[in-house]
Amino acid sequence: MTSPTGDSDSTGVYVVTGSASGMGRAVAVKLAAEGHRVIGVDQRDADIIADLSTAQGRHSAVTAVLAAADGPLAGAVLAAGLGPGAEQGPGEGKGRARLITEVNYFGVVELLEGWRDALAATEDAKVVVFSSNSATTVPAVPRRTINALLAGDGDRAVRSLRRYGRVGPVMAYAASKIAVSRWVRRQATSPAWAGAGIRLNALAPGAILTPLLQEQLASPTESRAVERFPVPIGGFGDPDKLADWAVFMLSDAADFLCGSVIFVDGGSDAYFRADDWPRAVPLRRLPPYLLRFWRFGRRSG
Repeated sequence: MTSPTGDSDSTGVYVVTGSASGMGRAVAVKLAAEGHRVIGVDQRDADIIADLSTAQGRHSAVTAVLAAADGPLAGAVLAAGLGPGAEQGPGEGKGRARLITEVNYFGVVELLEGWRDALAATEDAKVVVFSSNSATTVPAVPRRTINALLAGDGDRAVRSLRRYGRVGPVMAYAASKIAVSRWVRRQATSPAWAGAGIRLNALAPGAILTPLLQEQLASPTESRAVERFPVPIGGFGDPDKLADWAVFMLSDAADFLCGSVIFVDGGSDAYFRADDWPRAVPLRRLPPYLLRFWRFGRRSG
């Protein structure tokens, strides 16, 4: 595995959210083992204690990390996230759905926007956002929820899930991962990110044996569905090996990686959607394609 900086004698400052457990912890451990300074963010057992489900918590995480770094950030890994959780009682689904959207979407976007200047100061910083293969394997995710998140309207996103009742958290989770993946792809190629030397990409794991998955396996109502979910290679993924992917995406080997969503899920996405991607640009989208082609030429000229 290549060092994130590509140089064993060079170290940097990295921030990792969700650093207290699961894949976030595994990433933080690997970065620290390579001699880098890691600023962990989590609700407990972290350098920065912050509740990413609230606007104030996210603001405090932004300012505290910048103060702790006291200079450029070499990279960031956004691994903090909430899953649908165990079976919801009456009235609990709405609360869980809100927590999911706040942490999984706004807990990524607002933090990265707050750290962007510190990342740009490095000139070749790299960011890895943890998405999920739920973005492509959960059917009938409401488009209005995704659009509300991308518009920055968390309240509207939660309202759009009311009709789903107890499965609202499942839809909230998938919608949050679709929205954050689209945000990554939209922003990654912009002057503010690629133009500032920041490589912004997403990693989409499948069934990884993290505390989040263990919570589902412990639920009588969810465990059967989790165990029967198609994973062509079988079994569950290892958080430590997923961390290797994240560290690779922080390395010099990933200099040409920009706006990608990398699926590491044992083949689940390919099993369900083998023919969905790649797909040629359809004729109806040729005008906007040509317009973007022309605009890029103007921007680069």
